[in-house]
Amino acid sequence: MPIKQTGLSRRDALKLTAFAGLAGVAMVYPGRRAFAGLKETTLLVTEGRITIDGDSFPAITMGGGVPGPTLYWREGEEVLVQVENRLSEPTSIHWHGLLLEGVMDGAPGFNAYSAIAPGESFTYRIKLRQSGTYWYHSHSGGQEQRGMYGAIVIAPATPDPVKADRDHVLLLSDHTADHPDHILRKLKVSEGYYNRGKRTLSDLSADIGRDGLAAAWKDRQDWGDMRMDPTDLADVTGYRFLVNGKGIGDNWTALFKPGERLRLRIINGSAMSIFDVAIPGLAMIVVAADGQNVLPVKVDEFRIGVGETYDVIVLPTEDRAYTLMAEPIDRSGYARATLAPREGMQGEIPPLRPRTLLTMADMGMHGDHGSMDHSTMDHGAMDHSSMDHAAMGHAMPMTPAAQEGSPRGWEQAGTPPGKRALRYADLKSFTRNPDAAAPTTEIALRLTGIMERYIWTLNGHKFDHGDPIRVRYGERVRLRFINTTMMAHPMHLHGMFFELENGQTDRMPRKHVVIVPPGKEASVVLTANEPGDWPLHCHLLFHMNAGMMTRFIVDPPAPAARS
Repeated sequence: MPIKQTGLSRRDALKLTAFAGLAGVAMVYPGRRAFAGLKETTLLVTEGRITIDGDSFPAITMGGGVPGPTLYWREGEEVLVQVENRLSEPTSIHWHGLLLEGVMDGAPGFNAYSAIAPGESFTYRIKLRQSGTYWYHSHSGGQEQRGMYGAIVIAPATPDPVKADRDHVLLLSDHTADHPDHILRKLKVSEGYYNRGKRTLSDLSADIGRDGLAAAWKDRQDWGDMRMDPTDLADVTGYRFLVNGKGIGDNWTALFKPGERLRLRIINGSAMSIFDVAIPGLAMIVVAADGQNVLPVKVDEFRIGVGETYDVIVLPTEDRAYTLMAEPIDRSGYARATLAPREGMQGEIPPLRPRTLLTMADMGMHGDHGSMDHSTMDHGAMDHSSMDHAAMGHAMPMTPAAQEGSPRGWEQAGTPPGKRALRYADLKSFTRNPDAAAPTTEIALRLTGIMERYIWTLNGHKFDHGDPIRVRYGERVRLRFINTTMMAHPMHLHGMFFELENGQTDRMPRKHVVIVPPGKEASVVLTANEPGDWPLHCHLLFHMNAGMMTRFIVDPPAPAARS
């Protein structure tokens, strides 16, 4: 039975706009600022093509391009966003990180919201209760992978404690000519379809020279028994990595005058890529995470998971160009942007760093592969004959080989000696946490999966095959994410912020995405003060679509007792 659409129709939206004394529809384009009262925006969703480094790619566009227009709003405003679907399939838009009424969250099948049918429109109505850097994207099928995403910048209602002379949005993404449905089918055939960096005989020889024959052979046995490889850092490769829709040859450029303070709002809007971000020659001061201000942290690089955002301040003093490098953790390519005093300038592009190798410690087993349940692995069902190996790699840049001295362990990014990489433990909220109460409920969520069948699950259940999480309104809850898999999972909750338990006691950073490394745990707390039926899922698109999602239900508040 279809879920009733409960948003504003176009007619109702126009009535409301007229009642507010406004006229017409204001399209919002990148860079446009207009902060006033009730604001209406139209997003036209269509099939199209985009050009990346001179090559044409199919895409879904909003407002005619990829990414969609950056939406500049102000805290306290009420905004209407009318989405017109010109696709041949249903679509939706999720307002990632925004606190809002459940039906406006944009996740089909949750909070009485259904996708926008072809040829139809839906108007989202949002009262802005926060400020910061956020983004929006489709929550239907693989549309996000095809280009349906854009940035949101919400100015604070009070003076911003972060001062800057210029403000630039950098939205990182990954794009491919391959349709998302085809990608998922290939992963179902073989979970390692896209891994072009598997270890070779020469790697074995190097390992024997370093660790000895017995240790090297046992390491190969352990990984073989698990049907895994220590280079399994990312599911999908062969991407073009983009900054604001531009490839490495397009050279997207942010301008500055030497001596200015630049605020860079960096968003990971990719489908499947976790990036290591650095600007050689410039330190970065992290001032916000996931839209929420943090006490300043000076770093040389940071790792950004899918769905996360970081705001950084940089202080270029020289009259020269700098390169912002975003390397996916499997080192299968890079995205780059240029910071420069003038258009047309280019900074030095450093070589890609070696890809790290996973270890048994990353599996949480320290060599004890017997603790894994191999009975669910359907090795015989893998049809390798259908794999198009010849077509796999022509568009794929070569991945730097793991070599002697390569970093080992998921958290090792190959940070140069003397340089500092951001850690979650460094993040400290700019203000004290509003709720200091201890959690009264603790919920363990095991991140699970069957790699050979490319099924990703929570507590062993695919989406809607297990019980939802249900909590009382106002309840203080701890969620323990226990990653039993060999891949990192950026976990995202709609409708509320996590408070990441990172040792900061009363200043835990508020985040809407938390990376849970392979074989590790992460713990968050929250106050369940947003009634609704909210998605909780891995933000790696194909992990979510393969089942790694559940419902986080916050019951409505109890009715007030009559006196």
